Amino acid sequence: MINEMKNGRTSFFDGGLLQFIGWSILGILVTVLTAGICYPWALTMIYGWKIHHTVIEGRRMQFHGSAFGLFGNWIKWLLLIIITLGIYSFWVFIKLEDWKARNTTFAS
Repeated sequence: MINEMKNGRTSFFDGGLLQFIGWSILGILVTVLTAGICYPWALTMIYGWKIHHTVIEGRRMQFHGSAFGLFGNWIKWLLLIIITLGIYSFWVFIKLEDWKARNTTFAS
C-alpha cells in the first residue's frame, strides 16, 4: 500500500472549490425538483465526493453507501418524525452520522 502525502502532510483534503460548488448545486436541484424524494441521492453524492477527496494518515477514505441503502432509513425516519410530531428529528442527525460512519472505510 502506498501512503499519500501532500506538501509533507499525511492527512489532507484534496477536493476543489469549483467541484464542491458544482456537486452542491446538482444536489440542491435534484432535491428541489423531486420535492425532497431524491434527497438521499443528493446526500450520498455530496458525502461520497467529500470522502473520496479525504486522506487520513496517508490512507485515502472510501464511501460505500448508496442512495438506495439510505432511502429505506430516510422513509422510516420521516415517518417517526411525523408520528412524534417532530421530536424524532433531533435523533435523525445522529442516525445519519452513524450511517455515514458505517459506510466509510479506508480504501484498499
